[in-house]
Amino acid sequence: MSTSAAQNDADRRSFVRTTLDLGDVLLHPWGRATAGPDTVLDDLIAAAADPLIALWNPLATTDRGDALAWLEARDEGWDRGAVASFAARNATDGALLGSVILRWTDRADGAAVIGYWTLPAARGRGVATRMTRAVTSWAFRTAGARRIELAHAAGNEASCRVAHRCGYPPEGTRRASHRFGDGAHHDEHLHARLATDPEPAAPAEGPTA
Repeated sequence: MSTSAAQNDADRRSFVRTTLDLGDVLLHPWGRATAGPDTVLDDLIAAAADPLIALWNPLATTDRGDALAWLEARDEGWDRGAVASFAARNATDGALLGSVILRWTDRADGAAVIGYWTLPAARGRGVATRMTRAVTSWAFRTAGARRIELAHAAGNEASCRVAHRCGYPPEGTRRASHRFGDGAHHDEHLHARLATDPEPAAPAEGPTA
């Protein structure tokens, strides 16, 4: 591929701020405008203190200054069209349920990676599955994503279930590939979806990760 062709592909592959309506859950772009500043900063501080988030998806948002910097970084990612980060909120009362973030790893080639976390109140309700499926489909449909990878610690069985329910088949194990919140390097299971893969079947009713 020529340099100009690669640049054209990168220009087309831009994440544009949008809100995704899942009915009882709304996915809003993270950023300073996500919610009232006091509410969103306190939400991020609470998320950073959750033991499972601190282990598998540690957040540097332990005080309001850090939380504000985190939001500003999310805004910057949207501005560049390079990172799509969504806050999952209850459609009725606006309570934060979780987050899903998608970023390009090779924008010209349409390769991206997705990650997510949920707060305790959202677990067992299928929120992680629903928001990951929604953002995956959105990226394929609107941003020209070709391949999206999903990696999680081998010991994170809940995240593995989410990957399967979202149509991300396993591709292998990365040995000691990432340092997690406990300071140790864990093996990771790699999953991926292609734009040409069929949409996964709707998940069965009942508790999910």
